[in-house]
Amino acid sequence: MKKAIVFMMLLMLCGFISSAQFSPGKLVKYAKNETERKVQNRVNDHIDQGMDKTLDKAESEAAAGSKKPESGTDKTESEKPGKTPVPQEQQRDAPKLEWAKYDFVPGTDIIFEDNQEGEQSGEFPSKWDLAGGVFENAVFDGLNVIYIRDHAPDGGMFPLMKEASADYLPEQFTVEFDCYFIASFENQRYWLSFYAKKKQSSVMYPLTLYTGAAKYGTVAEEKYPGAQGYSDKQARWRHIAISFNKRALKVYIDDARVLNLPNIEGNPTGVTLNSDMTKQGGAYLKNILIAKGAVPLYDKFLTDGKFVTTGIKFDVNKAGIRPESMGTLNYVVKMMNEHPELKFSVQGHTDSDGEESANQKLSEARAEAVKAKMIELGIAGERLSSKGFGESKPIAANDTPEGKAQNRRVEFVKF
Repeated sequence: MKKAIVFMMLLMLCGFISSAQFSPGKLVKYAKNETERKVQNRVNDHIDQGMDKTLDKAESEAAAGSKKPESGTDKTESEKPGKTPVPQEQQRDAPKLEWAKYDFVPGTDIIFEDNQEGEQSGEFPSKWDLAGGVFENAVFDGLNVIYIRDHAPDGGMFPLMKEASADYLPEQFTVEFDCYFIASFENQRYWLSFYAKKKQSSVMYPLTLYTGAAKYGTVAEEKYPGAQGYSDKQARWRHIAISFNKRALKVYIDDARVLNLPNIEGNPTGVTLNSDMTKQGGAYLKNILIAKGAVPLYDKFLTDGKFVTTGIKFDVNKAGIRPESMGTLNYVVKMMNEHPELKFSVQGHTDSDGEESANQKLSEARAEAVKAKMIELGIAGERLSSKGFGESKPIAANDTPEGKAQNRRVEFVKF
């Protein structure tokens, strides 16, 4: 009887193997693979648990640091909440930002400023003139922007100046703006021409800006560190900073200097911005600033006992320091490291928009944020103090965007 039962069980097992199209060798291999799969799953579970703990810790730290002080209505940028998350597959090749080495310091006397504040969507940007193409105000990704709808090869837009045909750029000047790049499109580009098209004559090559590279005419081209060609497969805003000093041209993309040309020919007389990305989904610009270069900050300090900077920028109505401020902050930290006798009172100022009491609190919070950042960068706390003055000490009239931008400043005063 027992033999019959064993025989029947063997027949059933053979039938199972046959129906599953498994040979005994395959059955062994299957068991081995199944064991390896279970082991790998357990390893992955441990990895996931470790990552969860790391992410939980990071989120806790971010939440602890995200508490913002009371804000006023001082407008420093046009950004608003509502940023669209970038798909994960578009983030894989993104270059890593390291603003600690950023050394761009903007000019202190503002010539032209447009943060798109108060603009009406669908209208032509009120602070610009047109050389060709279609430009209009829009809201993109929750932000007030200038939308380039259609491209004209010899077109673009240039600042609306009283004397647009005159040379309004000094020997030393800086230009800053943010431009948007679409994911996965090759050869996306913006142009900056160093003259006002249709008002002035061309005297220099144009500057071509890609998401991962910059090129001046046909004579110089450099890539952003780690970038793969002209598209890094990530939709992103890029902060562009340009410094011109008599004959020397430096160009920065986000945290990296990508061009450093010591001697170029020609005299820049104006600025025209353009892009041919209109058929790829549109081109967008925001936060455009042109400033006159000034005496180095340390020399200014030796003369006046203080120096003033508009190069430290903050989130709208908040005390969050924007990354492009690191050039100025790194400069001040280096100065204090080289001169250990220096002690500064960090003093915040706002424009006159909004409630006076709110602006007072905002200026205090911003000054304290700058002090805290400098301590984080290695300056001893006893060498710094902070104070806010709100809108009470303007250095320019608050009736123009340029005047307001000049009043939104941080001063470093010796004590």
